[in-house]
Amino acid sequence: MSTNSGLVVILTALDLEYAAVRDQLTDLRVRRHPAGTRFEVGRIGQSDCRVALGLVGKGNHPAAVLAERAMAEFSPAAVLFVGVAGGLWPNIRLGDVVVASKIYAYHGGTSEDDGLKARPKAWEIPHEADQIAHHVDRSAAWRRGLSVGAAPKVHFGPIAAGEVVQDSGISEQARWIRQHYNDAVAIEMEAAGVAQAGHLNRALPVVVVRGISDHADGSKAATDGQDWQPKAARHAAAFATALARELTIDGPASRGGADRDGSPTMPTTNHNIATGNAHVGVQAGQIYGNVTVGDGADQPIDLAASIADLRTHLKQAHLDGQLDEETYAAAEAELEAATVCVSAGTPEKKSGLMVALKRLRGLVADVSELAARLAAIIAVVRDL
Repeated sequence: MSTNSGLVVILTALDLEYAAVRDQLTDLRVRRHPAGTRFEVGRIGQSDCRVALGLVGKGNHPAAVLAERAMAEFSPAAVLFVGVAGGLWPNIRLGDVVVASKIYAYHGGTSEDDGLKARPKAWEIPHEADQIAHHVDRSAAWRRGLSVGAAPKVHFGPIAAGEVVQDSGISEQARWIRQHYNDAVAIEMEAAGVAQAGHLNRALPVVVVRGISDHADGSKAATDGQDWQPKAARHAAAFATALARELTIDGPASRGGADRDGSPTMPTTNHNIATGNAHVGVQAGQIYGNVTVGDGADQPIDLAASIADLRTHLKQAHLDGQLDEETYAAAEAELEAATVCVSAGTPEKKSGLMVALKRLRGLVADVSELAARLAAIIAVVRDL
């Protein structure tokens, strides 16, 4: 599966968490999945980082299913799960942010005569994502948009994810977590499902970012009454969107590897040394269209194949949120007109083909990759 290096999926469980992330985005457009799931695709401020935002509801199971759906739909550079959680340590204050260094699925074990024995299952944050998250924390720029007086700290530590709302410090389950997962710093209900989905999708990077809205000790009703949930959600959203921007700049999908079509990415700088009678003939970075070295006059260009390839990339741009529904439909219509002209194969169809391609150029001019591919096709048609 090729990766869209400029897009990050952000998932939330609650509406207030969704709203906190949505407030950080601009140019939002709805993307409807065939199964009924709705995502909104937008940008973080005026940056080039695009975000596909989705609501998964409570619990690890729906979180896993919809995380998998988002991964298949968008092929993102990373997935962030963002929202609120209960803090488990007294040094973690209400409103602080926790980035999961490890995610425990704590509802796993074996029941024996002498009690319930834990069978831990855990997923660690990818090393590079962890390094980038620490960098975002050190920069402190992510706090600039927060309300006056807000000074949340960022903590890196394990998060426990189960299937119940934990609101007691003395219950049997609370004692179980302290006994078997005593390094967990926060507790919530969805991270394990998202982490499992990322693991099964070629180890796609998953980062869980949680704002602390209660202490999971019986005081949840009081802290909810003091509006700590929306405050904590805003803090988590601010950190997560700053992290998303850095992941698309510095993450593994942003360099090396492969482009969306699977072709290897060229380095941005090339050095050549020629000695004796040797010399450098051709040096190129990214190439769209056809390249001929030497005498290639007797090798005809397959216009039909080039237009079919352009159609594939047009569809991908639409899926990535770079083209809205109306623009995509108009572009498809012009591509279809161009295909008909090529199929006819008559000289008088050349003018119609050029008109369709020029109209298409006006529709996709803002998508650099499509514009470059289309320019190569137009140049070929002009030479016919």
